[in-house]
Amino acid sequence: MDITLDAVSSTLLIPLAARAQGGASFPWMACQDRQAAATLSELNVDVSIYLRDHATVLNILWRTQVLKQAGQDFFAHHPESLGVCLGCGLSDHFQWFDQGRNHWMDVDLPAVMALRQPLIPMHSRRQTQGSSCLKEPGWWQRLGLPTGPQAKPVFLLCEGVLMYLTPDQVANVLREFGEHAPAGSRFLLDTMSHVAIGMAKYHPSVSRTGAEFRWGLRSMDELTAPHPRLRLLSSRSVSECYGLTGQATEALWRPWITTPMYGMVELGVDAQ
Repeated sequence: MDITLDAVSSTLLIPLAARAQGGASFPWMACQDRQAAATLSELNVDVSIYLRDHATVLNILWRTQVLKQAGQDFFAHHPESLGVCLGCGLSDHFQWFDQGRNHWMDVDLPAVMALRQPLIPMHSRRQTQGSSCLKEPGWWQRLGLPTGPQAKPVFLLCEGVLMYLTPDQVANVLREFGEHAPAGSRFLLDTMSHVAIGMAKYHPSVSRTGAEFRWGLRSMDELTAPHPRLRLLSSRSVSECYGLTGQATEALWRPWITTPMYGMVELGVDAQ
């Protein structure tokens, strides 16, 4: 396929490699991603360089466990709601979230969706796909996502995307969720500390793509500041998968990094 991806989009190989083959290094964290292994086989690309970045592989497997649990919990309570993956890359989350009545939409830039479509088939009429750029305001309306007091809650997932946007662009994404999402909706996203901004050249995997980290948190309050409806429901740090040593190290550095070096947060919205 003659498809050219930009620097940020090309990072999609990193989580694909981790989910497809990372369980060999960390069997207790294996995510059982059937589609990732099939997709990687179809692509026929060498991802060994990413698999040698053991810390990143472990981090991705950890966040996969977190998002799987969050999504399954949400759809257990909202079995007919819509889930949306913003910046889906070559991930297939619906394999874990399909409850038989819920709906799912995968969204990314046109070039990524052109790469994705022949590789990852949709197995249900309740699945759809869309193209949109989160840098441009109005993506909620362009995707036709539910809104209004009578609409069912929506589950949004955005992993490995927002750290490549500017702080203003991230604030706009959060503001749009706060403005339009039906009450009870959830937004699961990953975050980095502000000390990572501009440091992608030191990352063993991301440095090979040319992408750069442009957004990181100085305070957790930044996640809810863009809109008064936003609420921080939970926050977890990747240090938890490194045991007591990892948690103690992060606690030692917390006065300087101020937020988890890398973590997952879940946002919610109040009634309009």
